[in-house]
Amino acid sequence: MLLAELEVFHSRPIAPTRRVALGRAILPTDDPPGFGGLLLAAVVARYSQMIDPELVEELEVLSYQVEQGQRIPQPRLRHRLQQDRVGLSRSVHTLERLPNNKLHVRYEPEHQAPAQFVLAAVYVAGTVPDAHRSAVMSCIRRAIGWQGDTETSDLLLRHLSSSFERYALSSSSLADPVAWALEVLGLDPEGDVPDSAELRSAYRSLLRQAHPDIGGEADDAADRIAELTEARRILMD
Repeated sequence: MLLAELEVFHSRPIAPTRRVALGRAILPTDDPPGFGGLLLAAVVARYSQMIDPELVEELEVLSYQVEQGQRIPQPRLRHRLQQDRVGLSRSVHTLERLPNNKLHVRYEPEHQAPAQFVLAAVYVAGTVPDAHRSAVMSCIRRAIGWQGDTETSDLLLRHLSSSFERYALSSSSLADPVAWALEVLGLDPEGDVPDSAELRSAYRSLLRQAHPDIGGEADDAADRIAELTEARRILMD
């Protein structure tokens, strides 16, 4: 049974221009983030780990800009959003309920366009009802930088819906989330929250250290990146 669908039109890797256009979207967000929000976040989780690590911060910043309804200068993540679909390839991602009642994310099987896919997910999230948009974007930000398995839908979806205990915040973070977030980012937990530029710099530096492609421990990367992303979210909200 189809629960949610995201259609993306995008330029091919050999094309001289980098473009993305939005297609049909079936994104129910009742009981936010809903099946629609889970699908968008799953797409971001799978493909954000395939983009240049230096673009990960830009992707997260973009999510806040879209959530707040800001005008989005182009291009973003080196790709330009457009309405015209002529000459673009079509890709579809779906969230389905299997006969055994389990949820399964079916990613586009033919094309690999990671930057366009994550851009489409974030841009489309900006079109969901205002009352649900914040929850959907929070789910998407939880997905950014995910380094775990994306083929095992149950594991990923439980993480995205915050019900997987491995990624739950520690008791100290629940007692004082701001102090916990400052400590995670290597800042003084008893000091004031720095400005956004300093926060982004600390986050970017630690994110690079944690990423397996840069030298981080592969076994701990998912936990560490999830922790850094949550800390940054707390301090930037």
